[in-house]
Amino acid sequence: MFCSYHKTGLFTGCHHLAGMSHSLFTIKQVLSRMKIAVIGQSLFGAEVFRLLQKDGHHVVGVFTVPDVNGKPDPLALAAEKDGIPVFKYKRWQLKKKAIPEVLEEYKSVGAELNVLPFCSQFIPMDVITFPKNQSIIYHPSILPLHRGASAINWTLMSGDKRAGFTVFWADDGLDTGPILLQKRTYVEENDTIDSIYNRFLFPEGVKAMGEAVRMIDNGKAPKITQPEEGATYDPLIKKDKVQVNMDQSAEAIHNYIRGNDKVPGAWTTINGERVTLYGSRLWKKIEPRGTTVEIPGASKPAIVHKKGMIFFGNDGKMVNVSQVQLESGKMIPASKFGKDDKSTEKLELTQEEINMVTALKGVWNGILNIDIEDQTDFFKSGAGSMDVVRLVEEVREQCNDIRLLPEDVYMNTVFDDFTTCVIKRGRGIEDKEPFTFDAVEKHINNMDISMPHQMFIDNEFLNSSDGQTYKSINPADESVICDVSLSTKEDVNRAVEAAKEAFEEGPWGRMNARDRGTLMNRLADLMEQHEEELATIESIDSGAVYTLALKTHVGMSIQTFRYFAGWCDKIQGLTIPINHARPSKNLTYTKREPIGVCAIVVPWNYPLMMLAWKMAACLAAGNTVVLKPAQVTPLTALKFAELVVKAGFPPGVINIIPGAGSKVGQALSDHPDVRKLGFTGSTPIGKTIMASCANANLKKVSLELGGKSPLIIFSDCDMDKAVRMGLSSVFFNKGENCIAAGRLFVEESIHDEYVRRVVEEIKKMKIGDPLNRSTDHGPQNHRAHFNKLLEYIDHGVKEGAKLVYGGKQVDRPGLFLEPTVFTGVEDHMFVAEEESFGPIMIISTFPDGDVEGVIRRANDTEYGLASGVFTRDINKALHVADSIQAGTVFVNTYNKTDVAAPFGGFKQSGFGKDLGQEALNEYLKTKAVTVEYH
Repeated sequence: MFCSYHKTGLFTGCHHLAGMSHSLFTIKQVLSRMKIAVIGQSLFGAEVFRLLQKDGHHVVGVFTVPDVNGKPDPLALAAEKDGIPVFKYKRWQLKKKAIPEVLEEYKSVGAELNVLPFCSQFIPMDVITFPKNQSIIYHPSILPLHRGASAINWTLMSGDKRAGFTVFWADDGLDTGPILLQKRTYVEENDTIDSIYNRFLFPEGVKAMGEAVRMIDNGKAPKITQPEEGATYDPLIKKDKVQVNMDQSAEAIHNYIRGNDKVPGAWTTINGERVTLYGSRLWKKIEPRGTTVEIPGASKPAIVHKKGMIFFGNDGKMVNVSQVQLESGKMIPASKFGKDDKSTEKLELTQEEINMVTALKGVWNGILNIDIEDQTDFFKSGAGSMDVVRLVEEVREQCNDIRLLPEDVYMNTVFDDFTTCVIKRGRGIEDKEPFTFDAVEKHINNMDISMPHQMFIDNEFLNSSDGQTYKSINPADESVICDVSLSTKEDVNRAVEAAKEAFEEGPWGRMNARDRGTLMNRLADLMEQHEEELATIESIDSGAVYTLALKTHVGMSIQTFRYFAGWCDKIQGLTIPINHARPSKNLTYTKREPIGVCAIVVPWNYPLMMLAWKMAACLAAGNTVVLKPAQVTPLTALKFAELVVKAGFPPGVINIIPGAGSKVGQALSDHPDVRKLGFTGSTPIGKTIMASCANANLKKVSLELGGKSPLIIFSDCDMDKAVRMGLSSVFFNKGENCIAAGRLFVEESIHDEYVRRVVEEIKKMKIGDPLNRSTDHGPQNHRAHFNKLLEYIDHGVKEGAKLVYGGKQVDRPGLFLEPTVFTGVEDHMFVAEEESFGPIMIISTFPDGDVEGVIRRANDTEYGLASGVFTRDINKALHVADSIQAGTVFVNTYNKTDVAAPFGGFKQSGFGKDLGQEALNEYLKTKAVTVEYH
């Protein structure tokens, strides 16, 4: 049997036998018109036929198989189109003897060479040896290895690292004839029959057949005897013989499954049922979570999980299959094995959809040439892989541009299932697992709120690996809101793995920049739709006054995502003139590329807004993210994660893992696959993170750290505005504000009046329930911080600073601290040097007119985050702005941040920027490309 068994598969690269001489001719070269008979079938055969015609040879006849269900073979169609005689034989011989009339008809065409690109029939030697140049045949292995009709299968099943094909002089059907030429390629560990065939065996095989004929025509075709050393003759693979032996290595299991994919299909038994396995890949990631299934002979149970089914080899390593076929013939995603199959539910059809079913019957009939019933199976009725392509295109043309994937056909081979699939796609329904999770539901702030409380990895809410939780506390009364997953180092590894896969293999990395912006805008829209719910969660979790949470915590978060969504398709490089390498010319250009997996660690004072400030720029640049919210305020980040899925972000792009900084934050700093870490928090922790990142893999770092921001109030200020803004500079968000004015310098001549008016305004502030719309001042964020503020106040009193107001806990449940004012603060005092991060105003004086002196004192700190000045003198204001060593200077205002303005500090307040165009630089790398041309 002249065999070269073909499926659909791939290959690249080439290798000729050592010492083999050959000549290459251009297509246009004039050749003697050698008379050729093409014997075989398939699309491969049709392409070889076309190439021979193109090369100028005279194809005197095409010999192929009879029509199947009235459908001609592709080789027959190609020949008939060109007016070449076509002969269709059911068989060439009976009882190993040529059928006389067939033989005579063949001889009548007068062929000088038989070319057999793919032939599934036994061809008698009377035909093989008849032409003066005899016959050549294509075989998809590197002979003498894998002789036989299942050569491609055995190449993969044997775990060969090299694959290829042979064009040899045909013999009596044992694939032992002399070799004319061979070509080789590599085998990737997850290659399939389809991938090898499509990449190499098909395109390079067609070229090689043309090359071989040219060598024969030129009289330079070698005949190299096949060596017997290393020769194998592998049997034809049959379905009943391909049960997977699970008691072997994962690699061997994988090779066996992929070597039988798609025909005949390797199988195992599960719960007594034969289950065929498809889409095998080695799984080199963390063992997934899922439902276990017992497998006979396996070292461990299989795991059904969201991306397929994991099988374990006896070496403990893993193989994942993406699809399984049940004994009934039904193909399903492996992830749905053992689950209720809702795809089989009958749909109520509209009249338009009934008409669509009729149209689909016509499409199937046109391809299969048979009457179509509900239970007609596409492939069992004779369809092949090229028919799948045709079916997908015809559905798109005839069914309102409904777009299917080839997998939709393979998963729905029966007509009734197929029509259901098409109709669902037309309705916008996809066969995805429903997005469900365990949420804490409460009625608070006159609304129902729903709060996820598990960590979020790969678009799923999950318990931590060890099941541990901790309690999230409402600072307004110190009641428990809910239990939250306490993530572990293993969870960090899983989240980073998901983010890396999303960046390197998922749709996010291939997505158009503008489409990325569309997703971010969709997320911003969802945040806006849920802004009251988000603000309520932010208020109960962090103590933020609801009205402020609505406007700033949530409102600015929405603005930030919209701002950076607009940047997605505006990230671009430069063309740079460089000296030419004469006489050639050079072009140098730069590309701005995403970094990869980025970690973000945010503080507890603005839980959602800090997430947005960093994550929006990170996503706009095209990165993926693992975010650790502050342990004490995780709930808005987890609610945000819910909206991420609803917005349509691909799995793994955004991952949120609550937990302790000492474990989760440290693990992110140390992780070798994290390429960038953005952190907002204290200076000591920032130093630890920076050192860890350097030691781990020298990952890029941006740090927004502590501050002791000076606010200088000159006597020529607008007093009303200076008082109002001075109060805001300290007490905004209960003083839990990274740019809060840590020290006010008030000119001596207005000091007393300024203090008096500040105290008067403080007394008007309403302290209480943060959900009350009239409340000005809410509770501090958490107990540990509250106690530190009391210690800070005590420190100030002991050092001799004058406590003129506040300094005590408010007499009510919860973590409420009176707004506090210290005056008479000298430069050497602790409260003059260190940040309180609370509602504590520190006031010092400076002599009238001593501009340079107060600037020196304002700069006499290791911090440099923000600063402010109030004066009516524009020259003085600009001089101070030029002289102050801080990343932000406010003039006659304070706390006026905007999504378009860069934000970040100097000195030990950190480096790198959030917000504005500059923030993108923190999440991009620049590549220079130089091209030489003439």
